[in-house]
Amino acid sequence: MERITSRANQLVKDTKKLMTSSRERREKSLFVLEGARLCFDVLNSVYEVKYLLITENAYDKYKESADELIACAESAYLISEDIAAKIGETENTQGVFAVCKMKKESAEPDDKMLALDCVRDPANIGAIFRTAEALGIKTVIVYDCCDLYNPKTLRASMGGVLRISVIESEDLEKTLTSLKGDYKIYSTVPDENAKSITAVDFSDKAVCVIGNEANGVEDNIKNISDALITIPMKGNAESLNAGVAAAITMWEMLR
Repeated sequence: MERITSRANQLVKDTKKLMTSSRERREKSLFVLEGARLCFDVLNSVYEVKYLLITENAYDKYKESADELIACAESAYLISEDIAAKIGETENTQGVFAVCKMKKESAEPDDKMLALDCVRDPANIGAIFRTAEALGIKTVIVYDCCDLYNPKTLRASMGGVLRISVIESEDLEKTLTSLKGDYKIYSTVPDENAKSITAVDFSDKAVCVIGNEANGVEDNIKNISDALITIPMKGNAESLNAGVAAAITMWEMLR
């Protein structure tokens, strides 16, 4: 491995920019994983590693997994602890960074899917993907959401973003309309007059839409839905956090 010792090194600057800029990630079709768990998780995903940055201490600590990652990366570099601190977004970086190539192809529809309509909080998106993986949802449709490759999203998903298939929609109404007939489309709403989710028969192919944290599901999406469904609440809260609502919805879809 080549050793990088200067914080002014161009590769270090480029990696930091990928960490902090969604635009840079889109333009370069690259994203950064930080931390041992996320970096080594990529070995069990479909993503390709362009290059690895790792400190000597991290290499000694995780040698077996690090060697496996180095073998599949296009290149690998030893970096100083000082450089790791500059690149890292976490308070105490573990000194392992994998720069990976984004997938260009979209996933195929699955029998049970979640659609995220303008969900903007990285923590919510990450939690949704983590729960989807745990419960067995294999494909998620995303429309006008926060960057899936945002470091906060990747950390909150515990690697789930790397393993869940994603359909990126440029027009959610069009995407869902194309599925109608084969799929039942349900929009989740905080409305006691909507159908209780516990009364919905999810035995057929289905897509459940989770809306924006502040504004909910868009009207045009509700208008093309087969039904508006709600999670019954007995307390005084007006609505549930998007991540929590998605978790309950996925549980009901699959039980």
